[in-house]
Amino acid sequence: MIELTPDQRRHLKSLAHHLNPVVMIGNNGLTDAVIREIAVNLDAHELIKIRVLGDDRALREQYLQQICTDLGAAPVQHIGKLLLIYRPGLEDKRKIVLPKKK
Repeated sequence: MIELTPDQRRHLKSLAHHLNPVVMIGNNGLTDAVIREIAVNLDAHELIKIRVLGDDRALREQYLQQICTDLGAAPVQHIGKLLLIYRPGLEDKRKIVLPKKK
């Protein structure tokens, strides 16, 4: 899992403000197909929003941690039923430039 500084996290939140969710986790939970779809979207966009159906906050937190662990991504934000996740692309194809760590 990638660690982000508070400045990097704030920068990513500002970039994600206008984004719409690209993946939805439904009643079947975090299936292999959903994980693959998240991976494909992270490869394409680096920063994505995921909508989680259901009212169980603890389960959404668990999904966030599992996604980040399985895919080598960083949790940026969990607000309501939306998860914001970041995974940098390959060095030569990165779309998002993060502020430097201090």
